[in-house]
Amino acid sequence: MTEIRNYTMNFGPQHPAAHGVLRLVMEMDGEVVERIDPHIGLLHRATEKLAESKPYNHSIGYMDRLDYVSMMCNEHAYVLAIEKLLGVTPPLRAQYIRVMFAEITRIRNHLLWIAAHGLDIGAMAVFLYAFREREDLCDVYEATSGARLHAAYFRPGGVYRDLPDEMPKYSASSVHGEKETRQRNSNREGSVLDFIESFVERFPKCVDEYETLLTDNRIWKQRTVDIGVVTPERALQLGFTGPMLRGSGVEWDLRRKQPYEVYPQLKFDIPVGSTGDCYDRYLVRVEEMRQSNQVISQCVDWLKNNQGPVMIADHKLAPPQRTGMKQDMESLIHHFKLFTEGYSTPPGQVYQAVEAPKGEFGIYIISDGANKPYRLKIRAPGFPHLASLDEMARGHMLADVVAIIGTQDIVFGEIDR
Repeated sequence: MTEIRNYTMNFGPQHPAAHGVLRLVMEMDGEVVERIDPHIGLLHRATEKLAESKPYNHSIGYMDRLDYVSMMCNEHAYVLAIEKLLGVTPPLRAQYIRVMFAEITRIRNHLLWIAAHGLDIGAMAVFLYAFREREDLCDVYEATSGARLHAAYFRPGGVYRDLPDEMPKYSASSVHGEKETRQRNSNREGSVLDFIESFVERFPKCVDEYETLLTDNRIWKQRTVDIGVVTPERALQLGFTGPMLRGSGVEWDLRRKQPYEVYPQLKFDIPVGSTGDCYDRYLVRVEEMRQSNQVISQCVDWLKNNQGPVMIADHKLAPPQRTGMKQDMESLIHHFKLFTEGYSTPPGQVYQAVEAPKGEFGIYIISDGANKPYRLKIRAPGFPHLASLDEMARGHMLADVVAIIGTQDIVFGEIDR
């Protein structure tokens, strides 16, 4: 018989399944994993240090670039932390818009996750299905904030602007004729809210399609059932949050346990798993997409029936209207001071966490009374999940490492910061 010997090998950092710049040093016994040592820091961008050198508002754009799949959820935590320091409450309409976009972001995150996770394990078709819906949500981002990914839409005191009255439309081309373009634009005739409403109505059927492709697929189950099992007790000890913790059967969701914004007024369920394996975490995230869809639907109904401001009226924190800034000297001064110096926060410290798509995303700020944070620390949900990779993968085959990395839904922007 051939002699099987132990050897050490690299997984990544340029491996297509390595989710960014993850480098794993793996000690293998044949094809069985004996130990995994994740090496991080290859993407280090010093986000926390950069935020300590700039006025508060200048760092909102950095938040989008942390977990670059859950942009507005990162902004949400940062903006809520600043509001907590200042003692400011945004208008109710702004809170509903924020919650709606936080859930749109959750669906966007999970769509990319199911597409990439499926592709990692060998399911090709689901990638194309998931990106079909994700494209519509990218269009909503772009119509509202001007950017498809890095939105910088949430601001201390509210949101950048109200939802637009029209949705951008497709133009006819040599590829898509007039008749086909009219059909593609059929749900884009109204406002952005109308478009989101039409998306919410058809999305559950799309999730059914993903489930038809995967949930009872015997190859999918062979690759995920009983792989990377984590007990509820161990999940808590390892610092798991989000779908990783709920997949192990712990019903913990910050939207319920430490509610913020208007979540207490909204109805949704918290899906939990029973076994704590890759398959359970898959089922939890799929159900989360359905629950987020319900939350968006409730927000759309409220926003259609209730008008109002989306930003506080204090020009020390919020810029004046563009027209006013062009015509009125005082508004121009406010605008100039806000975008150059910003505003000072009272001395103190604050921690604010949100239920981001990957788990608890927290911002810890220490203020010394200046116009920028004295210290800023980010609590990235993916960091403790990555730390558990060794424990989750021990004794499994090399191919299972890919399934475990996929189920952790790792994005390196937030881990390396």
